[in-house]
Amino acid sequence: MRNVYEPPKSTVVDRESLAENNSGQGSGIVPPEGIKGWSWGAFLLNWIWSASNRTYIGLLALVPYVGFLVSIYLGVKGRELAWQNKRWDSVEHFNSVQKRWSVWGLILVVGTAGIGILAAIAIPAYQHSLHRGGH
Repeated sequence: MRNVYEPPKSTVVDRESLAENNSGQGSGIVPPEGIKGWSWGAFLLNWIWSASNRTYIGLLALVPYVGFLVSIYLGVKGRELAWQNKRWDSVEHFNSVQKRWSVWGLILVVGTAGIGILAAIAIPAYQHSLHRGGH
């Protein structure tokens, strides 16, 4: 016999609670949806990103001639490696942190390139003005 005063049972399924947070459990796990993809932070800030995300294979980026290949590998596989090697609160937390790495990587690379271009223009112009003023 059913109790007519009992509240109805909910059939709503919380999808987020179904998605198991398996971060930090090593290379044998399959990362959930939203983890895979290119990582600009891992590609541009390779060894610093690697140490912070406990993906120590990235320290090979410090080895001459090997570093560029390691950077490409980290760009392709870095997000998965970071998920597997470090514990994260959630996929959203992981994506937020990785986005900040990407932004800082782009800021540093574009900023350094900009300073280099300005120096390439300003130094010869300054030397030319010194040379012209001396005669």
